[in-house]
Amino acid sequence: MARPPSDADYAEFVHGVWPRLYRTAYLLIGDHATAEDLVQTALASTYASWRNVRSLDAAHGYARTALMNTAASWFRKKGWRNEVPTDVLPESGAETDPTHRPAVLDALKLLPKGQRAVIVLRYYEDLAVSETARILDCSEGTVKSQTSAALSRLRVLLGDAVIPLTTGASHD
Repeated sequence: MARPPSDADYAEFVHGVWPRLYRTAYLLIGDHATAEDLVQTALASTYASWRNVRSLDAAHGYARTALMNTAASWFRKKGWRNEVPTDVLPESGAETDPTHRPAVLDALKLLPKGQRAVIVLRYYEDLAVSETARILDCSEGTVKSQTSAALSRLRVLLGDAVIPLTTGASHD
């Protein structure tokens, strides 16, 4: 049996996993400071259970699950902001050039939290429907319906050139 990861392993793990967890958190939250708080909270939770992590190979999935669970608990709080204030109203449709990342990020912020989580896990983290359902603690059918609704909304916001009708991960 392999030895459990040490505190030194944890420190090395954090340095390696922080950028990816931060990007995932930012896509979920849409705010840099709050995304950093989310990652720190998830990594603190991971450290509190570090002795239960059997191998470093499983640690990333453990931390990602902690991140998603923490985000879900934050989203359930009454004080969670559902709207982000802005001085300028968005246009009726975003530019259709897929290189315009800010338009995609802005559109993600307009999705309900559950749909945003499904899109981030399926298309950014490249997870299968079954793995996404496990992480979000919902059925595979819910993942599929939330994905479909989110992609439809993103097509309205960004146009078919950015989110084509053939968009979809090939694994289930």
